[in-house]
Amino acid sequence: MSLIIKLIAGILGGILAGLYLPLGITELLYTAKVIIGQLISFTIPLIILFFIASGIAGLPKTSGHLLGKTVGFAYGSTVIAGTLAVLLVLTATGFFEGSVAYEAAKGAELKGYIQLEIPPIMGVMTALATAFIFGIGISQLNLVQLKDVVDQGRDVIDALLAKVIIPALPFYIAGVFAEMAVAGTVVDTLSTFGVVLIAAVAMHWLWLTTLFVVTGLMLKRSPVELVKNMLPAYFTAIGTMSSAATIPVSLRASKANGVSEEVANFSVPLCATIHLSGSTITIVTCAMAVMFLSPTMAVPSLIDMLPFIFMLGVVMIAAPGAPGGAVMSALGLLTSMLGFDESAIALMIALYLAQDSFGTACNVTGDGVIALWVNRFSEKG
Repeated sequence: MSLIIKLIAGILGGILAGLYLPLGITELLYTAKVIIGQLISFTIPLIILFFIASGIAGLPKTSGHLLGKTVGFAYGSTVIAGTLAVLLVLTATGFFEGSVAYEAAKGAELKGYIQLEIPPIMGVMTALATAFIFGIGISQLNLVQLKDVVDQGRDVIDALLAKVIIPALPFYIAGVFAEMAVAGTVVDTLSTFGVVLIAAVAMHWLWLTTLFVVTGLMLKRSPVELVKNMLPAYFTAIGTMSSAATIPVSLRASKANGVSEEVANFSVPLCATIHLSGSTITIVTCAMAVMFLSPTMAVPSLIDMLPFIFMLGVVMIAAPGAPGGAVMSALGLLTSMLGFDESAIALMIALYLAQDSFGTACNVTGDGVIALWVNRFSEKG
C-alpha cells in the first residue's frame, strides 16, 4: 500500500511543480521521466523473454491432465473477461465525448537536461517467440542447465523491477503530470480517469459475480456459499497486492469449497501465476480510455482489441510477482499492438497501480472458480 501512497505523492508533486515552480525545476522532473522511461522500454523485452521462458520451462509434467485443464480454464477466463470489458467500455463511449485529450500540448516545450536513448536488445514479438521456443525446448529436452540460466535471468529482471524501476515510478509519474500541468490538461485528465478507475473496479465485481453465479448454478452449489468461502482470499489480496502471498489463504478457501487436495494444491498455485482476469479487465479498460482521449490514436473497436486480448492472455504468464508486474508485462503489447507512446504508457502505469490491490483480489478470487471447474472435470476423467 505504501507504493500507492508514493504514487499519489508523485502525482500531486508533479502537478504542483508544473503549476507553481520555475520551469527549470519542472524540467528536472521531465528529465527523470525520460531516463526512467528509457529504462522501462529497455526492460520490457527482457521481462517477456525470461519470465515466459522460465514459466513454460517450469510447468510441472507429472500432472498432465491437471495442467491442460487448469491452463485452458485460466486462459479462457482471461480472454472472456477482457472481451466483456471491451464491450462494456464501448457501450459508454458517450462519456468520452468532449473530454480533453491527455497528451501534453506540444507548446509546453519542456526539455530534458540529459538526452538519453537505451534501445531494447530485441523487439517485443521477437522476445515472445524466443521465450516460447526456449521454454518449450527446455521443458521437452529437460535442459537443466539452460533452465537455471533463464531462471537466473528472471531473478535479475525481478530484482531490477523491485529495487529500481518500481521505486522510481513515482518520479516517472511526477514528470508526466508536471508536463500535463504545464500544458493545462491535468485537471480534466484526472477527473476523467478517476471515473475510469471506479468503472474498472466495478467491472471486477461484475465479473466475479458472473463467475460465481454461473459456476454455482452449473455445479449445483450455492453461489453465496462459494463467495463466502473465498472472501478471506479476496481481502488478503487487497492487503498484500500479491497473488503469490495469498496462495496459503486461497488454498484453504478452495478446499473449503470442496475442491480435492490434489486439485487445489496443483491448480491454485499455478493460477496465481497464469490467471489474471482482474488485471486484464483493468488493462483493457484503461487502455481503451487512453485511446479514446488520445489525439493521435484511433477509437478502438472490438475487432481491434481482440488480437490484443488474445496476446495479453499469453503475456500475463510473464507477469512478475512485484506490485504492478502485470502492467509491466503488458507494456510491450501496448506499444507494439496499440501504438502507445511514452505519455500513454505513463498514464497506464499510474492507473494500473492505483487499483492494483483490487485487480489482484479479482485474480485470486477467480482462481477459486478455476479450481472448482478443474476439480469437476477431474472427477469425470
